[in-house]
Amino acid sequence: MITDDIREYHAALAESDEAICDTLAAVIDKNLKDAECKIWHAHPVWFLAGNPIVGYSKLKDSVRLLFWSGQSFGEPDLHPEGKFKAAEARYTDAKQIDKRLLKRWLTKAHAIQWDYQNLVKRKGRLEKKTEFTE
Repeated sequence: MITDDIREYHAALAESDEAICDTLAAVIDKNLKDAECKIWHAHPVWFLAGNPIVGYSKLKDSVRLLFWSGQSFGEPDLHPEGKFKAAEARYTDAKQIDKRLLKRWLTKAHAIQWDYQNLVKRKGRLEKKTEFTE
């Protein structure tokens, strides 16, 4: 269930960015029913068993949708982000969001996870959280 703090995050955005975030939140929430969502590091993020799975943030020129384990999904429309296993898609209009594609990514996000929850405890070493073949 989308929380009040996430609704407040959306309400503070420009109308076009709010529409993007509303669409993303609705699709994520519908397809990750067992996930907890909250504002984390100032952005909406969904977690499974305490592990960050997907979130989004307003950038200067777009809204970035980020999958923490996205580089392992084998999806050409997700682009590597950062030094770990994250991958992203960026949107400038809600009409750019392909809900079927997003649903497929969310299914993979549920099944393919790297353990970001314990990254600090492991001193920056990332390990697989669920069994999958890369």
